[in-house]
Amino acid sequence: MKLSVAIALFNEAQNLDACLSAVRQLADEIIVVDGGSTDETVAIAKKYTNHIIQTDNPAIFHINKQKALDACRGTWILQLDADEIVTEELRQEIQKTIQKNDSYNGYYIPRKNNFWGHFMKKGGQYPDYVIRLIRNGKARLPCKNVHEQIEVDGNVGYLKEPMLHYSYRTSNDYWKKADTYTTLTAIFMKEKHINKTFGTWARYNVTLPIKTFLLLFLRHKGFVDGWYGLVFAYWSALHYPIAYRKFVKMV
Repeated sequence: MKLSVAIALFNEAQNLDACLSAVRQLADEIIVVDGGSTDETVAIAKKYTNHIIQTDNPAIFHINKQKALDACRGTWILQLDADEIVTEELRQEIQKTIQKNDSYNGYYIPRKNNFWGHFMKKGGQYPDYVIRLIRNGKARLPCKNVHEQIEVDGNVGYLKEPMLHYSYRTSNDYWKKADTYTTLTAIFMKEKHINKTFGTWARYNVTLPIKTFLLLFLRHKGFVDGWYGLVFAYWSALHYPIAYRKFVKMV
């Protein structure tokens, strides 16, 4: 097999059909790891593959992504999330890339992130490079952090054509994921035995929110996206005070 597509899922019935239909002609096999979905996710996956591994749904979801990578038999693996779509242009570039005899064991793929129906142009959201095309046996996920990249043993290159990422179709989509991310940050703070002092309060409620907003809206030119860039920067800044409140309740 030349190319495997690896995907880990949990309640992704809304996105899965579009994701898998876009890679059906590209993949020699599709490996799905399902974390106990309660919607139609598994039924949709069965339309495209018989390679479905059912397991639990860990807080660090990269654990299930790694299970999908481990089950792949292709020389190359394309790791996807259910809310990502491979365009025709990217499909052609991937096909050409894996035919090359070069020294790269992995490739970054740019993403166009969709926020409330708007593809972001700036604000750290484009180009949003992620390592997704990897040579089998030459890359792994550390499974320690929700925002971590795949780690590649060897050289990493860059593809030009972007994939489409529909992570935040609605405000509910955003805050559902934000709830997970802020909880993980609070758990990390507790595990690191961070003291509940005024300095900690000021850092998470003043310093980090302001720094995040200015970084996304000004340094990364989120203002180019207008209202969308403003809202995205503001909501991103709220990550820290929300995580701090959860942390305080834990200790």
